[in-house]
Amino acid sequence: MLHYALVFLVIAIIAAVLGFGGIAGAAAGIAKILFIIFLILAAIAFFRRAR
Repeated sequence: MLHYALVFLVIAIIAAVLGFGGIAGAAAGIAKILFIIFLILAAIAFFRRAR
């Protein structure tokens, strides 16, 4: 999950540098959502291990 978030972040940065604002915004939004999902799943896994 974190890998895909980083991939979309890199795509967003490259698209922004090349001037594709719409694609960059969409890719950054997807990266943000994937990163939040990763954080939630990591927290769940951490608390399940702590028990």
